[in-house]
Amino acid sequence: MFNKNYKLTDKTVWKGRTDSKSNFDAFRWHQWVESMDLRNDNLSPYEGELGFAFIGFCCDEGIKRNKGRGGATKGPISIKKELANLPCCFTRDVKLFDAGNILCENCTLEESQKLLSKAVAKILDLNLFPIVLGGGHEVAFGHYNGILDYLKQKEDKPNIGIINFDAHFDLRPYPNGGSSGSMFRQIADQCKEEDLEYAYLCLGIQKHRNTIDLFKTAEGLGAQYILAKDIINYDDFSIVEKLDDFMKLRDYFYITICSDVFSSAFAPGVSATQPFGLEPERVLKFLKYILRSNKVISFDIAEVSPRFDQDNTTANLAAVLIFSVINTLAQMNNLDL
Repeated sequence: MFNKNYKLTDKTVWKGRTDSKSNFDAFRWHQWVESMDLRNDNLSPYEGELGFAFIGFCCDEGIKRNKGRGGATKGPISIKKELANLPCCFTRDVKLFDAGNILCENCTLEESQKLLSKAVAKILDLNLFPIVLGGGHEVAFGHYNGILDYLKQKEDKPNIGIINFDAHFDLRPYPNGGSSGSMFRQIADQCKEEDLEYAYLCLGIQKHRNTIDLFKTAEGLGAQYILAKDIINYDDFSIVEKLDDFMKLRDYFYITICSDVFSSAFAPGVSATQPFGLEPERVLKFLKYILRSNKVISFDIAEVSPRFDQDNTTANLAAVLIFSVINTLAQMNNLDL
């Protein structure tokens, strides 16, 4: 099932300050995370109350195809290093696993995306919540298919809603293969072929980053969106109303964040920086609101590029967002401290 392009994370990535070796209240994530090898056929489903598995997608081939700035290949390791020193703000009933990394070396983008889909499906089979770390935003196509493959074991036509925080629609045509700018069009085409409902909402769209044709494509596909300027200028209730209208019709949600949705003041280490992007606290409000729907099945964050980062600012932002995802779900299950 998994080949040489799947590797476990080097143990030296998970290291940091240790205040106590016995007092869980003083633990940090590097003291709590456990390695998990998805190649092990003897893994059994997690029977605890709440478990998460981090899987890296060390690839930026889609960015290169999209004529963007490469460098996101090292994003997953950079994010994991920032995760290592986060405090454990949950009970011992919340487990963290590092399920390794998918590499895009000596293989095609499509092969690495297929490998990721298998990894995501297996993590879900193990009763764990996948947190996928990019890598370019082409991670979304493999991630979505892993969710779809898993849900197809349970029902014929899963009703999956995609909520994307992004400055770009990523609905470009792909005559020469997929890229980091085409995933949600690929998913739309796949849904049409398989007679599945296509439900896509993108928050943070920038007019200066998308052509008129892309806006028309979104309209033609029935994709929904909220402009970045509207998120900045509208009150929270107006945005929540639009989220509610979208969420009430779906059974499951896959949340994906492209780091270029944020202002470059907060996320300088991305392929395409946004001087007028969103502030993290604004995004965090809506992210938590979506999580509290109790319909979110998986999460990823993409386009963290250490090559262009400053003092690990972007990787640190990604880590804090993941921290919020885990703590929000822990709170919902009364597993927070």
